Amino acid sequence: MNHDFDVISAARNWRVDAPAPMPPAQVVGELFASDVLTLEELKTRLSKPDYKSLRATVERGERLDPAIADMVALAMKTWAMEKGATHYTHWFQPLTGATAEKHDSFVSPNGDGLAMATFSGKELIQAEPDASSFPSGGLRATFEARGYTAWDPSSPAFIMRHANGATLCIPTVFASWTGEALDNKTPLLRSGEALNRAVTPALHLFGATLGTQVGSSLGAEQEYFLIAEEYFYRRPDLVMTGRTLFGAQPPRGQELEDHYFGAIPDRVLSFMTDAELQLYALGIPVKTRHNEVAPGQFEIAPIYENSNVAADHQQLIMQVLRNTARKYGLVCLLHEKPFAGVNGSGKHCNWSMATDAGENLLEPGDTPHENLQFLFFCSAVIKAVDEHQDLLRISVASASNDHRLGANEAPPAIISIFLGSELTEILDRLESGQGGRGTEAGLLGLGSSVLPPIPRHAGDRNRTSPFAFTGNKFEFRAAGSSQSISFPVTVLNTIVADAVQGLTAELKAKLDGGADLDTAVGEIVRATYTRHKRTVFNGDGYSEEWHREAEQERGLLNLRTSLDAIPHLTDPENVALFEKFGVLTGRELAARQEIMYDIYFKTVNIEGETTEHIAQTLILPAAAGYLADLGAVKIPSRALDATATEVAGLTDELYDALQTLREQNRALGGDEIHEKAHHVRDHVLPAMREVRQAADRLEKVVADRHWPLPTYRQLLFVK
Repeated sequence: MNHDFDVISAARNWRVDAPAPMPPAQVVGELFASDVLTLEELKTRLSKPDYKSLRATVERGERLDPAIADMVALAMKTWAMEKGATHYTHWFQPLTGATAEKHDSFVSPNGDGLAMATFSGKELIQAEPDASSFPSGGLRATFEARGYTAWDPSSPAFIMRHANGATLCIPTVFASWTGEALDNKTPLLRSGEALNRAVTPALHLFGATLGTQVGSSLGAEQEYFLIAEEYFYRRPDLVMTGRTLFGAQPPRGQELEDHYFGAIPDRVLSFMTDAELQLYALGIPVKTRHNEVAPGQFEIAPIYENSNVAADHQQLIMQVLRNTARKYGLVCLLHEKPFAGVNGSGKHCNWSMATDAGENLLEPGDTPHENLQFLFFCSAVIKAVDEHQDLLRISVASASNDHRLGANEAPPAIISIFLGSELTEILDRLESGQGGRGTEAGLLGLGSSVLPPIPRHAGDRNRTSPFAFTGNKFEFRAAGSSQSISFPVTVLNTIVADAVQGLTAELKAKLDGGADLDTAVGEIVRATYTRHKRTVFNGDGYSEEWHREAEQERGLLNLRTSLDAIPHLTDPENVALFEKFGVLTGRELAARQEIMYDIYFKTVNIEGETTEHIAQTLILPAAAGYLADLGAVKIPSRALDATATEVAGLTDELYDALQTLREQNRALGGDEIHEKAHHVRDHVLPAMREVRQAADRLEKVVADRHWPLPTYRQLLFVK
């Protein structure tokens, strides 16, 4: 089958046989959260005391009353079966970065040949999935299979539908039988509680009432690629690794800059609409969709939610995108760098803090009081990022994200903060004590009770910054498109809690010493900014000058690869930080470090062996076949002779590189997992690059009918 036929086939075969009619606009509002067991829905199904008790757990973090579990379980089962669910599952997030589920039927035999639907409070609160095959990083031996899932009431249950039915999904945490967290959700919940404990005392000093609760909020933008399903299965590298291990650059890529925000192709728009309707039913507030920079690349973005719920929703967004794409003859690629030479995909985490009354603590505001509060919490974030650059880098570390960080679509591995020119100027003036710029612009004097209005958009956006202030939130741009956002948010919550706690102690000491609030805040903001402004950078994060300045003059870390960053996770100060706030124990941190090494090694090891297999069984035979065709032509021709010489030389070059890769694939580098990880980084990845370079040059000279892989020209342009 030649590739011309492939192109025609891929263009034809996407159509859905019987596309579902799209609901009218007014129905979309009714659809939203229709497959979510909301508190409002539970209110109609529970007694007032039971509902009040559950609501206190969900909204104020009070301990769950086990006495209400049976009534909640009955309401949940009844609602789910009304929605068509036949099974339920504890839905959790193990340390694979994905989600996991074990389905159980509501139907139970009653002993007389009949069956009835049952679901008890005990089954709701706790389950015991086999934990032996999930990563534990040494928290338990392989033969110790016991693990527990426990209901998380703060994240609502929901219905996941499939072609022949539906399942009730109950968000849960996952722990070992000795109590260590084996998941991403548990430390996220702990970090949220830590942030609340740290921030509320500060708010009280600013006049907030007792009982105020604080949590982090998040909106995570998801980038992804779409390619034709037919081509996907013709690329063993995409099937096995999620990225193309071979592929010469096409004549046209993203250099015309005409794809970004361009008209969305009809097939893609149909897919997007279908996916969005499913997400609406799951209560996921997706707001934005558009073409991204690279051909075949797109983005979907929800609006703010509580971070715990947002993390659950991010996992669901990835699942729905992957599942829905197949209905349209497409495959959704979530790898950070599926195509070399074009933009990769990230997951920008827009993070802020908010009270239970809806007040955004990173909103500059219009009044002096709001300005003071904003500058205090903004300074805490600056302090947190400067002191814990390593943890932020570790939180986005992976073999796949290493291909993206530092490229032209992603921030560098150096963690810095973009504040914008006006906000930076305000802080610079506070630091120098110069005061303001006239009453129209706002009078800014250290300790003055009249602070200027701080614009929400205090400067242009900076796409090269890994951590940018964007009006009323910080955008952490370094997260990878395929990763769970739970750990990056856990880190953010924890380091900001630490910074706020420290600044609050300073503020209280000044107030107890007789200082007025605005003077005390001004002094703290000035001192904090002076100590930590080295991390503030509003320029071009890609420039070589910045890299030199950051490392040599400012002393910032440049942990270029994941293996440069991961060892710092268990540094004594990091263990002390997480243990101080009860987020992760030293043992849990060591386990996560071990798992990160293990996943890194296995990822690159699979890529190395896949590269070897494709080169040996597909590309070398293709080159040999083309050489045989050239040799079969008996007519003297300088063009044929030159082509044959070039192909033969590249084939030998590919063969030699392949021998080196084969040797490195078999040399594991040591017995310890960190030794294996370093081996594949230092030896397998370079050997893979050499094989690819020879193969990609061959792609440009071997006849199309011989080349065994769909090319970038065919893969990237989805219509």
